[in-house]
Amino acid sequence: MLKTLLKKQMAEIFRNYFYDPKKNKMRSKGATIAYIALYALLMVGLLGGIFALMAVGLCGPLVEAGMDWLYYLLIGLIAVFLGTFGSVFSTYSSLYLSKDNDLLLSMPIPVRCVMASRLLGVYLLGLMYAAVVIVPGVIVYWLTAPVTAGTIVGGVLMVLLVSVIVMVLSCLLGWVVARISLKLKNKSFITVILSLLFLAAYYFVYYKAQALITLLVENAAVYGMKIRGSAYLLYLFGCVGAGDWLAMLIVTVTQAALLALTMWGIARSFLKIATATGSVKKVRFEHKAVRAQSTQRALFGKELRRFTASPNYMLNCGLGILMLTAAGIALIIKGGALGQTLADVFSGNVGVVPVLMCAAVCLLASMNDMAAPSVSLEGKNLWLAQSLPVVPWQALRAKLDVQLVLTGVPVLFCALCMVITLPGSALEKVLLVVVALLYTLLSALAALALGLKMPNLTWTNETTPIKQSGCVMLSLFANWFYAIALGGLYFLCGNVLSAAAYLAIFAVVTAAGSALLLRWVKKQGARIFAAL
Repeated sequence: MLKTLLKKQMAEIFRNYFYDPKKNKMRSKGATIAYIALYALLMVGLLGGIFALMAVGLCGPLVEAGMDWLYYLLIGLIAVFLGTFGSVFSTYSSLYLSKDNDLLLSMPIPVRCVMASRLLGVYLLGLMYAAVVIVPGVIVYWLTAPVTAGTIVGGVLMVLLVSVIVMVLSCLLGWVVARISLKLKNKSFITVILSLLFLAAYYFVYYKAQALITLLVENAAVYGMKIRGSAYLLYLFGCVGAGDWLAMLIVTVTQAALLALTMWGIARSFLKIATATGSVKKVRFEHKAVRAQSTQRALFGKELRRFTASPNYMLNCGLGILMLTAAGIALIIKGGALGQTLADVFSGNVGVVPVLMCAAVCLLASMNDMAAPSVSLEGKNLWLAQSLPVVPWQALRAKLDVQLVLTGVPVLFCALCMVITLPGSALEKVLLVVVALLYTLLSALAALALGLKMPNLTWTNETTPIKQSGCVMLSLFANWFYAIALGGLYFLCGNVLSAAAYLAIFAVVTAAGSALLLRWVKKQGARIFAAL
């Protein structure tokens, strides 16, 4: 029974390698093997190679300084960090709040088997992520330092201890996330915020990691004494890989006790969390008059709720909202210095600044493409939208309006910040705002048109039309190309056109393209939507 449940658990984790959600059928054996091979190449070849190079840079200097334990401590902590954050969200969804909890618990299967299979799935997933760091680190150490029985046993034990620590931390953090999620109402916004914070932390660590590692290696003796004096358990943890038998015994016994305590706590709370439905606020009925809305406003609200209800939709198709807002704030703070720097770079040609900044705001706006997957996201419920007492253009206009509103407002804010802080004539600044807003209209219409021409209504997971559809990819690249062309063609013109004349020409071209696309969507696009 445990073997069958574990097989089911791993099949759920790696479902996309065996099943094609876009075509709603199983993949061929060749495609499955190719996907698995590609994943192994990325994990082992790319990530493993990156951490192997990092280990080579750390191991030599620290071993020569007699700080073998510090090398293993650094590699071990990085492995624990990557393994924990690589598996914690899978722990949250598979161990505690899995969608098949009710089904499995209603069957004649012992609860301990269900829990054990989930825990083994968490362990294997965490081991996979942590091994990308710790295994190359151990191999590099064996190739660099003298090999003894202690270092061989310590290296193997280090891999096992790291995997246990990752499992314990994943279970604890997953429990915290599960408990919090049961109390939240707007889970989609919380998911988006946490994802953005994680990305920000990742890039901060990525850009600071090399400097921190260099500083640590240069002052290894000083930091080593501080760690040994104030964090002795961390010192022992590093000594395990270096071949210290006493450290191996102490750390192994400590981790075994911590693992047993974690398993005991999970066993006590598993059923309670797995069967919880979340807190439901008691609401007393109050008679209220419902205000009637216009047809277009009701359709717009429906599309907007669809967007805000999906973290995947917001993160993949609405990141430009955040980027445009952040760029506008940054311009208010540093806009004057940026404008002067650009003018100096281009030999005092102030006219180039409005053109480049207009291209920049358009490039940021291209990160919003809500309209591209909006038709496909109707899926099997498309008949509901088609059966409403509205003409097809009204339904399509609601999808278009969501992107126009959610993109147009940040674009206007960012463009106005440019107008306030950057140099240029009044006409150039007015044209900058006009071109940016016209580009917003053109990109939204192009995204909707591609969504109508390349719909996918047979998906089983919403990430398929959002992240894996051809219309989203083409919309993104087409908008990028247009924004880059806006800035690049100005330099090809040389001094033939002034910045104002150039922006005016682009405004006319963009307006004409928008008019043609709008006419196509209202007529041909509406017929396509009605016939889907």
